[in-house]
Amino acid sequence: MANTPDMTAMLKDMMGAFPVDTSAMEDAFKNTVAMNEKFAGVALEAAEKSSEISSKWTKDTLAKMSEMSKAKAEPADYAKAMTDFASAQAEVAAENMAAFAEVAKKVQMETVELMMAAGKDVTEEAQAAVKKATNDVTAAAKKATSK
Repeated sequence: MANTPDMTAMLKDMMGAFPVDTSAMEDAFKNTVAMNEKFAGVALEAAEKSSEISSKWTKDTLAKMSEMSKAKAEPADYAKAMTDFASAQAEVAAENMAAFAEVAKKVQMETVELMMAAGKDVTEEAQAAVKKATNDVTAAAKKATSK
């Protein structure tokens, strides 16, 4: 009767001939963590600046409301105070919207820069990994055929 080949030993030998290098995965994980840290920094800075703009806007509005709510001698003064408040709010709203737009523009620019840097890094890492894998497979194939 014929002997059955030991498939476990054969697979073990085959897998041993093609070693797996986990350093590429470790490097990818480290790079991902570093990139996420940079993205988080951009987002947190934008949130902080947006919060500052909102807080200042609220304080300015409350200060103008207190001025508007003071007692007036003539009924027409109430209409004038309301008109002054409304026009001041329109002006402040335009300024603050421009400030928010600047924050958004900065976030967009920094995000694009990070994405371009990440793309360059990924391309370089992929080229190095493919070159290393090609060299490893070639060496393993030569080793396997020389036996």
